[in-house]
Amino acid sequence: MKFLDQAKVYVKAGDGGAGCVSFRREKYVEFGGPDGGDGGRGGDVWVEAVDNLNTLIDYRYRQHFKAKKGTHGMGKERTGAKGADVVLKVPVGTQILDEDKETVLADLTEPGQRVLLAKGGNGGFGNARFKSSTNRAPRTANPGQPGEERWVWLRLKLIADAGLVGLPNAGKSTLLAAVSAARPKIADYPFTTLHPNLGVVKVGTDGFVLADIPGLIEGAHEGAGLGDRFLGHVERTAVLLHLIDITAQDPVADHETVSRELAAYADGALTGKPRLVALSKIDLVDADTRRLVAQDFAERTGVTPHLLSAATGEGVREMMGRLATAIAEARARERGRREEQGAWQP
Repeated sequence: MKFLDQAKVYVKAGDGGAGCVSFRREKYVEFGGPDGGDGGRGGDVWVEAVDNLNTLIDYRYRQHFKAKKGTHGMGKERTGAKGADVVLKVPVGTQILDEDKETVLADLTEPGQRVLLAKGGNGGFGNARFKSSTNRAPRTANPGQPGEERWVWLRLKLIADAGLVGLPNAGKSTLLAAVSAARPKIADYPFTTLHPNLGVVKVGTDGFVLADIPGLIEGAHEGAGLGDRFLGHVERTAVLLHLIDITAQDPVADHETVSRELAAYADGALTGKPRLVALSKIDLVDADTRRLVAQDFAERTGVTPHLLSAATGEGVREMMGRLATAIAEARARERGRREEQGAWQP
């Protein structure tokens, strides 16, 4: 299935049905009076998060969604039927943004969450509503009100516990394939990964979801390479795992490049997120080189890197264990903050 994480759609709620002008006509009833019913309400447009979707591809070829109009009122004070609603089903993790692509209208993070995007118009009053002591035979009825309409953006941010970041060809897809059942494309050229991939990693009896996004390069926040548009998929993660190729000319420079791009994204939205650093592809160098590169990296950055090889499995199990622990700690801190905010009263 083709991956699509952004889509612009037009939604139009149904117009209300018109009220009816009618008079009772019945044998042996001398003064029938007005009996026109009200029009029905127009249908609403809803958006709902569902479990069995992981892309917005359904909205690539269809961008217009219109709910049904309400039925007009009828005689004998019969109210028109309400128009049928329209429900847009989206993956869990989808944000609804206004047409300016900045104002967040809703953030659907749980299956079954529903949000009203456009409200249907009310039906018009029939002439029975206008009957009074001074107007016994009104010939007036209201038209239905128009339904709301708008353009909105759907933006998917994958729900994952940890995210893989790094330069192209740092070994992110190889690691994801080694620790999960995911089968991302792997090749020896840059930008092999063109869209995010998810995999479930088992650690003991527990597990977590790991997201692999396309590689970042210098100037990604300005649109270089594939840009930073896919960084939104790691915004919701608890921890980032930064992979660096140990065979690179200067691993420290690679670390700083990605760190700058992360800091420049969305006004520092990822800056405070816990990040583990690992030197990958250690199977391509000897033991002395590993030790020297890791020592130099730690001295220049102040970060002690983990050493791993997705190809041979060396260091991978330990790294996944550290990642699982970091995720649990980050989630616990997040729950604590939410509880404190909920208990605090101004």
